[in-house]
Amino acid sequence: MNLAVIPARGGSKRIPRKNIKSFLGRPMIAWSIGAAVDSGCFDRLIVSTDDEEIAEISRQLGAEVPFLRPAELADDYATTSDVIRHAISWSAQNNRVPERVCCIYATAPFLRADDITRGFDLLEDGGADFVFSATSYAFPIQRAIRLTPAGRVEMLMPEQFNTRSQDLDEVYHDAGQFYWGRSEAWLSGKPIFSSAATALILPRYRVQDIDTPDDWLRAELMFKVLHEFDAARS
Repeated sequence: MNLAVIPARGGSKRIPRKNIKSFLGRPMIAWSIGAAVDSGCFDRLIVSTDDEEIAEISRQLGAEVPFLRPAELADDYATTSDVIRHAISWSAQNNRVPERVCCIYATAPFLRADDITRGFDLLEDGGADFVFSATSYAFPIQRAIRLTPAGRVEMLMPEQFNTRSQDLDEVYHDAGQFYWGRSEAWLSGKPIFSSAATALILPRYRVQDIDTPDDWLRAELMFKVLHEFDAARS
């Protein structure tokens, strides 16, 4: 059994009601639910929330909300892994033990069904415990600088000052869209970012964190341009 879990608590502070705020005419969470459904990968799709309004909207969009998340898993300190373990345990207690579980973030409008499918294939074919989406840094982080307490500048890695950009290793970061994992890996608390994981690399133009109002505006602009480009090509 393959289980999708979309964590979507109601207490977002920087962007109030972020998970159901309209993103280009649809509740934000609708994009994640749609990608999960269209992927055809899942026997069950659960939204884990503590919020009745989010629960009702999610049900209307085709997801299950068979429980409301307990309060201790809905504060600022609960981790994504805590939420996934809770959903796995609930499913097991209700006679549906999942073998593979995919955490999909509710604020991932750039996620495509094909990304989820390719992630699943990597999990199955590569023998990893986890597969997650990642993308490359736009600038070599070996050339990063920081400000000192005195307001001066210093290099993070001064030994790389004279190294040519093409000779530096390409470095990646979490794209914050999905995390496929085997149930036993989730339940045992294995770290996702480790040698037990494989990354599905996404292009940078389809990755945008959405944590602030500025992020939201940038994401909408990127999304519009991307869809206009895709429409022109088809």
